[in-house]
Amino acid sequence: MAGRRAGVAHLRGPRLLNASESADLKAALKSEARALGFDCAGVTDPGAIADIAKHFRDFLDAGAHGDMDWLAAHPERRADPRVLWPDVRSVIMLGVNYGPDENPLVILEQRTRGAISVYAQGDDYHDLIKKRLKALARWLVATAGGEVKVFVDTAAVMEKPLAQAAGLGWQGKHTNLVSREFGSWLFLGAIFTTLDLPRDQADGDHCGSCQACLDICPTLAFPAPYRLDARRCISYLTIENKGPIPHEFRKAIGNRVYGCDDCLAVCPWNKFARAGRETKLAAREELRAPGLAELAALDDAAFRARFTKSPVKRIGRDRFVRNVLIAIGNSNDNALAGAAERLLDDTSPLVRGAAVWALSQLMEREAFCELAAKAGVTEVNEGVIEEWRLASTGACSSSEERALARVSKD
Repeated sequence: MAGRRAGVAHLRGPRLLNASESADLKAALKSEARALGFDCAGVTDPGAIADIAKHFRDFLDAGAHGDMDWLAAHPERRADPRVLWPDVRSVIMLGVNYGPDENPLVILEQRTRGAISVYAQGDDYHDLIKKRLKALARWLVATAGGEVKVFVDTAAVMEKPLAQAAGLGWQGKHTNLVSREFGSWLFLGAIFTTLDLPRDQADGDHCGSCQACLDICPTLAFPAPYRLDARRCISYLTIENKGPIPHEFRKAIGNRVYGCDDCLAVCPWNKFARAGRETKLAAREELRAPGLAELAALDDAAFRARFTKSPVKRIGRDRFVRNVLIAIGNSNDNALAGAAERLLDDTSPLVRGAAVWALSQLMEREAFCELAAKAGVTEVNEGVIEEWRLASTGACSSSEERALARVSKD
């Protein structure tokens, strides 16, 4: 932990602070935050986002959160930090820049390679930021007393609206935070405290008439500016979604195997952004543009080894390989058909079903229909049989289609 600042030594102890002492403490807090590796910090009132409650309720009522049931649990806590912790008097929001050192959109043209979201190419930010939050919180208590709680994307805290209220940036039309200094690339963390600290001025909206983030979305996940339908978002589909990727979105996913950076990367405010300074968050070379064939070959042990300390690890091997197979199907490279065909015997129905779709996009009709005929005898999972049926309808002979239909009824 960075050393204490001599200028605030007189503030130690759990007592009320006058205006001058509070201002000194806040200045020292921001200095300590920078010393610990945070790139920006601000303070807001816990009641500053009360008007968010209706917007959040509308989001939930529309079902736009998809299967993310944790978002719908205790919505009142998200809309008001005081419900989460009645004793909180100030919310300290902190940001860490993770700006990439290259354009994240370039890899989308390399169809035989997997595109992994910028935030997941290095170590898991949760671990790094939580350690820093705890260090800063300890410093605050040792300096001025009070009680604290720290959060980094792990509780019912609406970090982005709170960050805007604390002056770190504003929620753009893509609903993510945008900073005039760091563009779209900020990890956020929060410290709740019982100390009453001076507030920073909330940032205003600087999007203007621009809607580049809305126009670039491959799946039309934004029904209107500042509104997101997570069920159509590629980040949701490849990370949070536990089942098969819906057919209507598979082609649009392209070679994105974990997350999507399109709406972030296209923001004009990124012209002021700079590469992040934290080496642990920097992209690992093996995750910048990994080949789809090698990713498809990962078993569970190899997957865990490759993605040690990475956020990718949390979705598990089966969901990840599902994503890889969708990318293989979009690759237009027939040479990758072999990697997909080997997974028709995978133990996971999720993987087998995705392999069927990939092969339907790459193989010649006759060869694919031969595989379909064999599947009509060997496949037992209803979901995978349905993938075969959908892929074979209109492409294979009536006898092959009947074989699949017969298995599906049995």
